[in-house]
Amino acid sequence: MKNIIINKLENIREAAAWFLSMIDDNTVFAFNGNMGAGKTTFIKSVCEELGVEDVINSPTFSIINEYRSETTGELIYHFDFYRINKINEAYDMGIEDYFYSGALCFIEWPEKIQELLPENAVFIDIIEQPDGSRSLTIN
Repeated sequence: MKNIIINKLENIREAAAWFLSMIDDNTVFAFNGNMGAGKTTFIKSVCEELGVEDVINSPTFSIINEYRSETTGELIYHFDFYRINKINEAYDMGIEDYFYSGALCFIEWPEKIQELLPENAVFIDIIEQPDGSRSLTIN
């Protein structure tokens, strides 16, 4: 288990760089956290560190956003399963094709599709602390 504290928003890029140094060959990352904990904000910073220059926003309504790194050309998928009501909705969108594509996959609300996640998915917990800082734990 690895942990970092993000004291303020100005430190988030530093935390994103640290996160990227920890990911090894993993490609599927499941972000757990309450509404407003900072999952989307952190994933946005990770994408920026990876060289994404497009506007990065929450895929709450589209369920998936696709980005491409301007520096490496690699594909990055950002999922938000908050609005998924049935596991079949994820199957219908071909979720397993994304997960096994070799592209980076960042997932918000992974508990909605828990049974579809690959065995090697990396789980990240983001918890807002009483002082407003965020604790980020990679399991």
